[in-house]
Parts: sequence; C-alpha cells; structure tokens
Amino acid sequence: MATQRQRIWGWWFFDWASQPFNTLLLTFVFGPYFAEVATAHYMASGLDQAASGAAAQAFWGWGQTVSGVIIALLAPILGALADGSGRRMVWIWVFSAFYVLGSWMLWFLMPDQPDLTQALIWFGLGLIGMEFATIFTNSLMPDLAGDDDMGKVSGSGFAFGYVGGIVSLVIMLLLLAENSETGKTLIGIDPLFGLNAEAREGTRSVGPLTAVWYIIFMIPFFMWVREPPVKKRVPIGQSLRELWALILSLKDRQSLGAHLLSSMFYRDALNALYGFGGVYASGVLGWSITQIGLFGIAGAISAAFFAWLGGKMDSARGPKPVINLSMWVLIVVCMVIAGMSRDDFFGMPFAAGSALPDQIFYACGILIGAAGGTLQSASRTMMVFHTTRERSTEAFGLYALSGKATSFIAPFSIALVTTLSGSQRMGIAVPLIALFLVGMVLLRWVKPMGER
Repeated sequence: MATQRQRIWGWWFFDWASQPFNTLLLTFVFGPYFAEVATAHYMASGLDQAASGAAAQAFWGWGQTVSGVIIALLAPILGALADGSGRRMVWIWVFSAFYVLGSWMLWFLMPDQPDLTQALIWFGLGLIGMEFATIFTNSLMPDLAGDDDMGKVSGSGFAFGYVGGIVSLVIMLLLLAENSETGKTLIGIDPLFGLNAEAREGTRSVGPLTAVWYIIFMIPFFMWVREPPVKKRVPIGQSLRELWALILSLKDRQSLGAHLLSSMFYRDALNALYGFGGVYASGVLGWSITQIGLFGIAGAISAAFFAWLGGKMDSARGPKPVINLSMWVLIVVCMVIAGMSRDDFFGMPFAAGSALPDQIFYACGILIGAAGGTLQSASRTMMVFHTTRERSTEAFGLYALSGKATSFIAPFSIALVTTLSGSQRMGIAVPLIALFLVGMVLLRWVKPMGER
C-alpha cells in the first residue's frame, strides 16, 4: 500500500515523464526541426526565404489548430464519463499509448522530400494523448493534499516536471542532436548509436527518445498512484446530463465561469508562445537546433525554480495574484518580440554581427519559463478550488475544454496575421498580447480562493 508521500511523488512523476513532449517536441527540438525542413521544402518550390519561413510557421499553426479542436470537443465528455464510472486510470493507460505512438513516429520526418502532413498527424496524436492523460492525472489532485498545501503540491509538480525536461534536453543536445552544418552534437561528437548525421537521424531520434522516456518514468506513477474508491457508479446518460447541468450552472457561478473564460485566453496564448518560440528563433534569428536547445535549457531552469517559488507564493497568498503577475511578464516579453529582429530593436539598428539580439531573446526565454511555469501551476490550483473530489475529472475536462475550446484562436491568429503581414514577428506578438489582455480583464471576476 503506497504512503501519502509516495502517492504525491508518483503523481509528480507524470509531470517528469510527460514534460519532454513540451520541451523536446513542441518547443525546442522537433518544432524548430519541422520549421527548418518545411522552410527548405517551400524554398525548393520557389518561395523566397522570408515567405518560406512564414509558410512553415502557418502550416505548423494549422496542424495544432486541428488537434486543439479535437481535444476541446472530447475533453469534458470523457471527463464526465470517467467521473460517472469512477475509473480514471484506464483512460490514462489509453492516452499514454497515444502519446508513445505519436512521439515515436516523428522519427519518419525526413529532411529530403518530407511528408509534412503525416508528421503533423503523428504529432497531433501524441499531443492529444498528452493533453487527455493530463486531464485525468490532474483530476486525482484533490485527493493528494488539503487546500493549504495545494499550491505547493501543484508548484512542486510543475518544478519537478521542468527538471525532467531539462535533463531530457541536455541528453538530446549533448549526445544526439547534430548541428546541421557540422554534423556534430553540442560537445563535438557524432550522434550516438551510429545515427547518420546527414539524414538528421540524431535530431529525428527526439521522437523515440520522448516515447521511451515516458514509458520508463511513468512506472512510479502506475506503481504508487491509486484512484479514490468509487462510492456510486453513474450511468452514461446521467453523466452527460450532469455535465450539461454543470455547463448551464456557469451563469450562476461567476467565479468559476470567469476562471474558465480567463484561462481560456491566457493559456491559449501561453501554449502558442511555447509552440512558436523555437519556430521564431529559427526563422527570425536564424538559430540552429543546438542554439534553440540551449535557449530551452535556460528557460526550463527558470521555469523549474519559479514554479517551485510560485507554488509557495500560491499557498501563502492564493493563486490569483500569481496568475496576474505572470501575465504582465508575458505581455512585456511579447512586446519585445514584436520589436526585435536580427538587425534592429524597435528601429534602433544593431551593430553588424552583434550578439545583442541573441542575448535579448535568451532573456525573453528565461522570463517565459519563469512566468509560464508559475501561471500553469497557479491556474491548476485555482481549478481545484472550484471543484470537489467526486466531480474533479468532469471539472478538469471542462478546464481542458476552456483551454482548448479556443486553442485554435492563437495558432489561427498567428497563421492568419503571419500570412497577411508576411512577418513572423508581428504574426506571433500581436495576437498573443491581445489574448493575454483579455484574460487579465476576465480575471477580475475570479474570487481569490475560488468557491472555497
């Protein structure tokens, strides 16, 4: 029988096991690799470099839009059914299989004659697996601690996850991911296991590495984490009726409704900032996969520390001020991105060959990590303060819906603004600043301690 401490550690291990999907695939390795391959593909078709970079960014955005719509439609329904049956672990097994298969298959995105659509389909399957597995693991959170410690548990979980992301990224950069020009890894060696650098096998191994990492580090989760006992099973029809009643009740539950609406916008913006950060660095600053990886390590270290620190602030003062402060930081970052290119900063030219744009973007990465980690952790705590143990999966399904119902807005807006303006900087910054501001306005109606 697992102790309470083991249950908490087992629950934290899901964050450790699943974080590489965000760190390695979405943001710092596969995302930029996809942008690099797609850009070369479009250039070969006759577009110039700027137009090719914008087209690659737009295609990446459309792929995430489709995945987001699927997640939004199914999340609350699956959550309601899981609460009705009292079974959550079986769903975690199912979506873990999606995660592993989708990640593994990214190996097959070749640098020459790439099948971009197939790559996005597999990436979308893995993303769906990660998001749904997260819903069901988050729903176990109310059983782990009391309200006074909930912020610490959430923050420490995110911090532990970010450390896992750092370790996996270091392994990738030092031993596997090759520089596209030299064919060597960050420490100047050939990729391990005889991987062919010319075929970009070192970088493409990020998919199998992410899958194997998840399989290994989910073992503590499945060993120690148990579902709460089922008091009463609810028929499917009744579960769906109760879900609909919950949705209808939002008009009378102002704090919950405002939290769902607010987080709908700011989490969408944050996810897009993660998803397009590496694409921006590749297309605007011309960074290599190795440079983007180092950027990712700096951001992940910042995220781990500040998620832990933010969890303490969350427990001491409640999640609302943490959420508010984090959004202000991210708005400033977006403004910096909007005004910076390789050649100038808000019209002020850099000296030829200056490293200043790289240094500024590294600082942005540290701030994105710090604010993003605390924002996600505090948002999760706030959701716990709006639900009960018995209906937590349904509530987190609704939370996922709020995060995904408009999850197509940020990628769609970025794709649209990028297409219309032909500028990656404007395409990323303008929509995200607008989304953060909307989230900040709606946060005013959220009670500091939810419905407690």
